[in-house]
Amino acid sequence: MSDIQKHKSRRNLLLVIAVFVLPIVLAKLALTQNWLEYGVTNKGTLVENQLTLQDLGISNTELDNMWLILYALPNDCNKHCEQTLLSVNNTLIALGKYKPKVRNVALYKHTLSNDQLSHLDHDEWSVIPSPNNQHLLIQESTVLLVDPLGNIILEHKAPMHVEEQAMFGKGILADMKKLLKYSKIG
Repeated sequence: MSDIQKHKSRRNLLLVIAVFVLPIVLAKLALTQNWLEYGVTNKGTLVENQLTLQDLGISNTELDNMWLILYALPNDCNKHCEQTLLSVNNTLIALGKYKPKVRNVALYKHTLSNDQLSHLDHDEWSVIPSPNNQHLLIQESTVLLVDPLGNIILEHKAPMHVEEQAMFGKGILADMKKLLKYSKIG
């Protein structure tokens, strides 16, 4: 075998090895050096510490073991609060075929006015007093998505500006549709 043939054989061998090894090395570097963004598809924030309705002191059976969109009302339900109630209510309506599986829940600390109660259709909302320990576990003006087993999965912080309400409602809707579509429960 001539030197030229040996050189071509080595070059071909190195080329074949490079074709198989180079993608693995690049993939490893991409993962370790964070070259790629991780695909997050949820709009809300995932609740990392296990939190259930039972932890809040709420019985899930009185809520018919349904999917819940739970809104922890602030102490003073002002115009922003009323807009959030409207956004949550519109989200339930926009769920379409999934609507019978979902219930809106409002947790209140102080008695609501008749005007505020007018935003809460009693066929679609459960209005319950806020448990004493609720402020330790969840922030007020937060919308929580709860599965039929009572596990709190995602949270959405209510926006402070009216202009952000549309995107806020769309975020809750997208998360609820995704949860309902892929869920094996409820």
